[in-house]
Parts: sequence; C-alpha cells; structure tokens
Amino acid sequence: MLTTQRSVSGSSQSPRSPSSQPYLSVSVTDPVKLGNGVQAYISYRVITKTNFPEYQGPEKIVIRRYSDFVWLRDRIFEKYKGVFIPPLPEKSAVEKFRFSAEFIEMRRQALDVFVNRIASHHELQQSEDLRTFLQADEETMERLRFHETGIFKKKPADLMQIFKDVQSKVSDVVLGKEKPVEESNPEYEKLKHYIFELENHLAEAQKHAYRLVKRHRELGQSLSDFGKAAKLLGACEGNALGKAFTELGAKSEVLSIRLQKEAHQLLMNFEEPLKDYVRAVQSIKATIAERANAFRQQCELAETIKLKEINLEKLMLTRSDRVGEAEHEYKELKAEGEEANRRFETMVRLMNEEIVRFQEQKTTDMGIAFHEFAKGQARLANSIADAWRSLLPKLETCSSA
Repeated sequence: MLTTQRSVSGSSQSPRSPSSQPYLSVSVTDPVKLGNGVQAYISYRVITKTNFPEYQGPEKIVIRRYSDFVWLRDRIFEKYKGVFIPPLPEKSAVEKFRFSAEFIEMRRQALDVFVNRIASHHELQQSEDLRTFLQADEETMERLRFHETGIFKKKPADLMQIFKDVQSKVSDVVLGKEKPVEESNPEYEKLKHYIFELENHLAEAQKHAYRLVKRHRELGQSLSDFGKAAKLLGACEGNALGKAFTELGAKSEVLSIRLQKEAHQLLMNFEEPLKDYVRAVQSIKATIAERANAFRQQCELAETIKLKEINLEKLMLTRSDRVGEAEHEYKELKAEGEEANRRFETMVRLMNEEIVRFQEQKTTDMGIAFHEFAKGQARLANSIADAWRSLLPKLETCSSA
C-alpha cells in the first residue's frame, strides 16, 4: 500500500556469528510518493542485511528512487562485460498510470527482484557500486547521479533509448542488415538463435497472459453488474423467487470480488514474471551487441597490427630514420591488441557461464510462475463451481413450482 510519510530507523546491531554462511539480502519496500506535478516521484526504502565484512554493519536502511536503480544498472553494465545484467522495469510514459497503486506495486516488486539478482550473483555482488547503492546517503547518491560523465549523465528516458538502439544494432548484426566482421562460432550462433527465439515466444506468452488478466477483470465486472441487477429483480418479487434472485445476485457479487482478486494475482505472479523475462532477454541481447563490438575491435586491431608490422619491416629494410618511432608504435599497438584479445576471451568465458546460469534460473522461475497460474485457476474454478452449486437447490425449487 502506498503511504505518504515514513521515518527511517537506524540499523539494528545484531552480533555476527563467525560460523554463519556469507549472506546478502535486500528488500525494496514502502513506496512513497514525493513532490507534485511533473516533479513527483516514488521513493523506496531499501533494507540490506548482510554479514559481508566490507559492509558497514549487519543491517542498513536507505531511501532510493528509480533513477538510483538506473544509476546502478548502468554502472554494472559498463563494468561487467559478458555478464547478463538483470533488467530494470520500464518507466511508465503514461501519466495517469505512474502513481496508480497497482503500477507502484509492480514497480516495487520488479525493483526488488532486480537488486536481489545483483546481490546474489557471484561476480556482481562484489561490485563497489552495489555497496554504494546499498549504503550511501541520499545526498551522496544524488551527487553521483548528476556528476557522472558519458552514458551515466543521461536521463532514464535517454538511457532507455540507448538500450533500444543497442538492441536494434544487435538485430541488424544477427539478421545480416549490417555485416561488418562477425564471429564464426557455431556455439555463439546457436546462442543468438536461442535468445531471439526465446524473446519471441516469451513475448507471445506474455501477450496472452495480459489477455487472461483482462478477461478475468471483465468477467468480474460483468458479474458485479449482473449481481446488482439480480438483487433489484429479487426486491421486486418479494417471494421465494425474489429471495432466490437476491441470493443469486449476492453470489454473483462475491464471485466478482473473487475474480478481481484472482486477476491481480494472475498479473503479479504470472504476467509480470513473463514480462520480466522478456526484459531479461533484451538485456542479454545488449550483451550480445557488446560481444559483437568487442570482436570487431579485436579484428580491426589485428589488421592494423599487420599493417604496422609490414610498414616496420619496410622501414628496417630501407634503414629509415623512422624505424625507432615505428617500432615503438608497433609495440604499443601489439600490447593493445593483446589486451583486446584478453577482454574478448573473458567476455566469451563469462557469457558461456552466464547462459547456463540463466537457463537454470529461468527453469526455476518459469516453473514457479506456471505452477502458481495453474493453482490459481484451479482454486478459482472450484470457488465458482461451489458458489453456483450452492444455489441449485433453491433455483430448482423455484423452477419446479
């Protein structure tokens, strides 16, 4: 539930057990609307509990806004090449939905998932930027947001456009619209094909999940309207038939509420996880684009090094005065090429590890989502059947009278 005021308590001091397993858990809670008009935004209480020695204590509570999460996302995207960075929920462009209770809860839940994925990742959890995000005061975070350069200085809307451009670019590379220098690696081609196919299938499933939510809500509203009409009809009769109509109307209204609740559960536990994985795949595509760029740079450097080597050999044969300068340039460029090779090899290794981790996590998350979906539908079907069944004796009595 959205509140309008909040107090931030100090960190609780609980003793750390030397024998306890390392842990880092984060909760994004308590959304609060601050400001008015176009300056309005939602802030969140971010609670961190950990026994990591590099943290300030076992518990820390800070206040963060959406742009702080964007800052964290961009920092780790820039620093951890080859790692599949967890996606952020999109920013609503529709003013009337920005501060609806349902949108705020969806955003809070998605931000909680985002930061916990980072905190549970064996590499990302070591990030200094994560520690800053989880521990710095609001003034420090604001200063960091507004004093970064390059990509970090852009607004969230600009950043979303940047990632769309990256996604478009990788689509061009994969689909052959832009063909600079490409990797010839069967496993890599298989990965790209899998990711693009997965995105299409997830987007299709999410579209139909949205329709299911909409159908539940529309049916709930129809039952509510019917219930009111049936109760009015029952009031006109005033006999056994009237009583049956009144009970029919009451049951319809009860079922209407049940359907609306189930629609909300369907949205949060089924449609949203599917949407989250669509975003996750788009984030993976951004990493694929980074790999394509790294490979292209590696190849371009290799070509430049070859040309420098040929030029150096010519200068040495002619005993040119420029041999020393050319040799120095060649060595510098060769070192740069070796560093580019190392970066690319690291990226490939990380991506190979990441796709295994991603598939394992996806199997778990999708299994939970579909299980919750089936369980909810079974529960709803039983409630509807029980409600209508309880009315049958009275309605049969009326119809046989």
